[in-house]
Amino acid sequence: MKGYVIILVFSVFTIANAQTIKLDTIYANENKNVALFFPEPIRQGITGASNFVFTYNREKEQHFGLLQAQPGSESNLLIISKTGVIFSYIVKYKQGLKKLNYFISESAAIGNEVPEEKIIEVKPTVPTPDYNKNTYYKRFCSYLLKRRIQIRNLKKPNNGIVLKVENIVFDTEELYFVISIENNSTLDYDINFLNFSIDTRKKGKKKSMQRLFQAPLFKRHLPKKVKEGNKARLVYVLPKFSLSKDRLLLLRLNEDKGERNINLKIPSRYVNNPN
Repeated sequence: MKGYVIILVFSVFTIANAQTIKLDTIYANENKNVALFFPEPIRQGITGASNFVFTYNREKEQHFGLLQAQPGSESNLLIISKTGVIFSYIVKYKQGLKKLNYFISESAAIGNEVPEEKIIEVKPTVPTPDYNKNTYYKRFCSYLLKRRIQIRNLKKPNNGIVLKVENIVFDTEELYFVISIENNSTLDYDINFLNFSIDTRKKGKKKSMQRLFQAPLFKRHLPKKVKEGNKARLVYVLPKFSLSKDRLLLLRLNEDKGERNINLKIPSRYVNNPN
């Protein structure tokens, strides 16, 4: 991982750790089956003495097992789940059983047989710039909105609403899309969302399209509403990318509680040759 030092810390479950945990007691006898239900399938179940028997499906892992006991000294029961989670109990013989079913929760586990890996990120001490990235985006977007350079033919209307990409500018490691939404209708236009995606045409007998959403790094002056007779101009900042001939960039404008939606296709040549 660039810019980070990774320190791996391993914690291993040990018997000594188990001894510090107070174990619950489960009672059983020879006349009834005591059922134990675990949150994960059982991989292994072991009793500490022969007068206790824990049976479970060894061929097909299941979530439950059955405990029986003969008169004798108390012992212990160790259960290991499919993922290595460990459960441990004291088991005792008792003639009269008040509880025949135990539903074990994940919080009852005492450890895991697999070492736990923890990653600690140590950030190096580097000088901080005088401005953060968002401040730069804000200033550069304001500069672009003052300019009147426009790309031709990148617009699409729908019922009095016109969506247009006025300019595409490359700077540093980002692409800046200057966008306008013009409302020539007699109704206000409430914006549900405005987003970018890359569409890929899949080859084959059946025509299909793969769509990959492009999250912006920054948005400038995106309105919630464009009133009738008004025009909104805004900027979206996206990470730098390029498109092959079988791909295109799609700008989608969706109206909240309305159907005046617009999909504006931006050919790859505009993205690959920004201003």
